[in-house]
Amino acid sequence: MELISAIATPPGKGGVAVIRVSGDNAERIATAMTGRTFEPNRMYAGKIDCGAFEDYGLTVFFRGPKSFTGEDVVEFHCHGGTEIARGVFARTVELGARPARAGEFTRRAYLNGKLSLTAVEGMGEMIEAESEAHVRAGYSLYTEKLLSAAKELQQKLTHCLAGIDADVDYPEEDLAADSRAETEAALKEIVSELSALYARYGTGAKIKSGVNVVLCGKPNAGKSSLLNALLGYDRAIVSSEEGTTRDTVEGTLEIQGVLFRLTDTAGLRESTSLAESEGVRRAERAIREADVIVWLKEEDLPPAEFPDNTPLIVVGAKSDLKRREDCDVLVSSVTGEGIGTLKEMLFSRGVGEVGDGVYLLTQRQAAAVRNALDAANRALAAVKDAPAELYAQDLAECNAYLSELTGECAAEDVIDEIFSKFCVGK
Repeated sequence: MELISAIATPPGKGGVAVIRVSGDNAERIATAMTGRTFEPNRMYAGKIDCGAFEDYGLTVFFRGPKSFTGEDVVEFHCHGGTEIARGVFARTVELGARPARAGEFTRRAYLNGKLSLTAVEGMGEMIEAESEAHVRAGYSLYTEKLLSAAKELQQKLTHCLAGIDADVDYPEEDLAADSRAETEAALKEIVSELSALYARYGTGAKIKSGVNVVLCGKPNAGKSSLLNALLGYDRAIVSSEEGTTRDTVEGTLEIQGVLFRLTDTAGLRESTSLAESEGVRRAERAIREADVIVWLKEEDLPPAEFPDNTPLIVVGAKSDLKRREDCDVLVSSVTGEGIGTLKEMLFSRGVGEVGDGVYLLTQRQAAAVRNALDAANRALAAVKDAPAELYAQDLAECNAYLSELTGECAAEDVIDEIFSKFCVGK
């Protein structure tokens, strides 16, 4: 493969900058810039000659296929600084490398069989993660747990297809009855495993994007104070004057590693003020888009605008001033009473439970699993009575969708889209 080069660290001042080169005879560039020969997988300290100037840093050579890309790779670890990194990179180009495109190093790792497509997606998720849970879910993909689950399902499908082929090729053996029963049992397992995997997509989406929580109620119900208490700092303006919040105010926090996006809204009431009316309209829109609604109760019934299918937590605020018996939790933003309990409720109703299992984090993954599940269900419905050749087609289709999931037969435009999200140097 032709030599490619890129600065692999973010631009600007820092302790260290890394310039990465990959491709045929990458060691030649390392030798030309350091004046030494290299033993693979060892760091060498010394000068790095950039032509116009020299730096003192570390250089390492990885011989393919025992490298990230599967090719010969060189990394220069120089002093962090914009011009130093640019100088090292420019010298690698002068010596025959071309500038790498976005995600090209990782794409080469995928093409050379070092990473599956799901592992590539997991790496991207880890890089983009805004929460601890997102990092863990991305790492699960990166370490091939989803690939392993898909491969196990494909092995079961292959076994089923082999049994069908035996029935068709050797009808005189009268294997059909036993084979159908075995195929039906295997398909029930496959459907159950695919269903469980697909069911985790909802949780995966929340792990990735965060849980949207809307604090709502009448004016002066204590929404802004509660937002500040949950966040642990003053984010919203608090005043005894009604209608202080005219627009949505947002803040984020992590609960058990999952990101929660909190939105404080304008008090829900009729108003002749154009500004306040617009605030109420935005509050109503936020409520419609919420994953969890926190209603600070001032009346007996919640507003009719609350969606029926959105989890609702009824909060009795200002518990240091008044006590209620008809709420899910009593809280005081002054004393801190109930804040911990409210966070636990937000997690249980907004996420449920997050373990170390595999989560689908992209629409592509979810669509592949959903399509595989549909094909498996069709096969299961037909296995008792339909000709074997017919439900064999459904089994083969299920297997093909799982191959799309792993990237073994993913469309080129899908692959391009995945790698386009990576930065240059990755």
